Amino acid sequence: MTQRLRISPLVWAACALLAVVVYLYLPKEQVEEKRQRAASPVSVYQVSQDRFEVIIEALGTAVANEAVTITAQTSDVVEQINFTDGQLVKAGQLLLSLNSREEKARVNELQVNLAEAKRQLNRISNLAKGNAASQQLLDEQQAKVKGLKAQLEVANTKLAELEVRAPFDGRLGIRNVSKGALVRPGDRITTLDDIHQVKVDFSVAEAYLAGVQVGQLIQATSVAYPGQTFDGKIASIDSRIDPITRAIKVRALVDNPDYQLRPGMLLQINIQREVLNTLVVPESAIIPIQDKQYVYVVKDGKTAVQKEVTVGYRKPGWAQISSGLNAGEQVVSEGSLRLSDGAAVSIVTQ
Repeated sequence: MTQRLRISPLVWAACALLAVVVYLYLPKEQVEEKRQRAASPVSVYQVSQDRFEVIIEALGTAVANEAVTITAQTSDVVEQINFTDGQLVKAGQLLLSLNSREEKARVNELQVNLAEAKRQLNRISNLAKGNAASQQLLDEQQAKVKGLKAQLEVANTKLAELEVRAPFDGRLGIRNVSKGALVRPGDRITTLDDIHQVKVDFSVAEAYLAGVQVGQLIQATSVAYPGQTFDGKIASIDSRIDPITRAIKVRALVDNPDYQLRPGMLLQINIQREVLNTLVVPESAIIPIQDKQYVYVVKDGKTAVQKEVTVGYRKPGWAQISSGLNAGEQVVSEGSLRLSDGAAVSIVTQ
């Protein structure tokens, strides 16, 4: 039977001792090279005092500065349409005319009667001066003239009701009637919106109330226009805080000279609360562990040391550091998830 080859414990001990001796006497360059290969590549950011804008963010809905649904005041047939869909119009501009032949005839009749009554009044006035006509006859003719003037004013008012005009400057919506259609009071003809400025209503948390004031500048953005901002200012602040949401309603006026913003749009609102000169780091450098915040500080360009920090205000991509760091220190901005306290690192970018 073949016997297994047995190795003496002394042989194992001698091999281990030889390995230690070889490692200790390896050239330092090789040891350093192995250590460098084990280091984790990271990107770092040098902490410094920077200008940090504290921004209050909110979502708001655009509302026309003035808005109205155009309707007729009386029932009749559409005779003339003087606008197109989406047209910009001026206050008082004629939009639509209803059938007004009867009213125009009535106005013409009253104008003729009034002219004749005035002629008779002048004749009687001249006769009364020479005592050839009584005062009673003069008074009756004056009353007749006044009555015809009142009737003419009523007829002109009815005639004007058959003309639909723009109440203010703005942009029209979609036309909902056609020539020859019968319209009644309340029927929707079109819409008119004044959008040279738009109102934006949004809510701000109670905690930020002290940082919001009438006249404060804001910036609005929309997903419809990436990279473009619209300037405005706060016009009014509600007098009450909602007891359920603990937020207060704010209204801002946003300039819209090119009519790009439309009523109903969802807008991102940024309000500049204050500007601080403080320590700032990228948000990617912060590592939350339970209820605490940490960063990795690179020492001597080789070792990552974990440090607890206090985070203040935040904004997209950046965070204020209230305590725990000093200006000039380097923190790991990318690659921190692979690290542990005291880990070797290799700086890739800065």
